[in-house]
Amino acid sequence: MASIFSRIIAGEIPSYKIAEDNDFYAFLDINPLTEGHTLVVPKKEVDYIFDLDDRTLADMMLFAKRIAVKIQRKIACKRVAIVVLGLEVPHAHIHLIPIQSENDVDFHREKLHFTPEEFQEIATKIRE
Repeated sequence: MASIFSRIIAGEIPSYKIAEDNDFYAFLDINPLTEGHTLVVPKKEVDYIFDLDDRTLADMMLFAKRIAVKIQRKIACKRVAIVVLGLEVPHAHIHLIPIQSENDVDFHREKLHFTPEEFQEIATKIRE
């Protein structure tokens, strides 16, 4: 069975796409810690990020870097944190989280809630 991320990449489940190339897909997290919280996933379904071959892992980090630069230009933040947890979905992924402090990366705190229109505005702002 395909992971939820594979279904998002295939267009079976809608997402707020930030960027895409032949190998990777970036989209807004629908349970964000901060405005602009983005997920970067390989299109190839691999459960654990360190099971990716070296070239794919390196390319994924470079793709994530390009997205992080866009996020930092468009979302008010001191930095864009990169977090890899990998337990909640069996598909390798990176969280890019705009932060003002380390407290912004507490996954146990209440998530933000945006309307579909607000998510679309955030995605459009980052993509521009």
